[in-house]
Amino acid sequence: MPELPEVETVRRGLVPAMEGRRIAHVTLNRPDLRWPLPENMATRLEGARVERLRRRSKYILADLDTGESLLIHLGMSGRMLVSGIMLGDYHFEHPAPEKHDHVVLDMEGGARVTFNDARRFGAMDLVRTDREAAHWLLAGLGPEPLGNDFSEAYLIARLHERKSPVKTVLLDQHVVAGLGNIYVNEVLFRAGIDPRRQAARIAAKRIGQIVPLVREVLSEAIEAGGSSLRDHRQASGKLGYFQHTFRVYDREGEPCPVCGTPIRRIVQSGRSSFFCPSCQS
Repeated sequence: MPELPEVETVRRGLVPAMEGRRIAHVTLNRPDLRWPLPENMATRLEGARVERLRRRSKYILADLDTGESLLIHLGMSGRMLVSGIMLGDYHFEHPAPEKHDHVVLDMEGGARVTFNDARRFGAMDLVRTDREAAHWLLAGLGPEPLGNDFSEAYLIARLHERKSPVKTVLLDQHVVAGLGNIYVNEVLFRAGIDPRRQAARIAAKRIGQIVPLVREVLSEAIEAGGSSLRDHRQASGKLGYFQHTFRVYDREGEPCPVCGTPIRRIVQSGRSSFFCPSCQS
């Protein structure tokens, strides 16, 4: 599942093609993705101007001048690919249609945005912009980890009320929005905290150190275009490359980059946790 850096990378790649432009034509090649597409979706989108592209947690939101926002969830294999526009020094021509091109947005000016999703775990919806906080996919989400509301005082308070392992708490989208398994593994390694430690038993000073490290890891990953492990591609179709700088994630048995101890892998709540048994306590 793409995590915050991958979704933010895609959002940034869509800005030149979509922001400030009208949607000239919509092609829907099927009536549903993971769930049915919204009623009269093409009619509601055609002619609408994209005022702004935002990200909330792992969702992209395109605010329209109609008062609605197009909500996009990439799912496990969804890709938003841009063509017919200059990105950097390259002009991306429109590719031949592919089997899993489910939604195609032709923008004014010639750009095209194609939602391709082989497994169809992605989703799209239209929601009133002024009511988006109540949307069932967005309701109850915690603060953005790159925003001001995600503070040391906030995280100390939230962790000290939980008896679950710290990794489980950090993955709870009600505590902090957008963090996923890859980046929590990397954050806890840099913080020197064992992912199995009970959240409520971690000293406030150590919890406070997690906040800047979350921002550090996420910012580095966004700069690298995210992590391409399976399906993630940037809007240009290029791979991300943060996976080449993982310190512990997916490195079971390899030497710790700090002390040389073999990285250990365990399973927590059905997800792999990677950590150094010497550096993390």
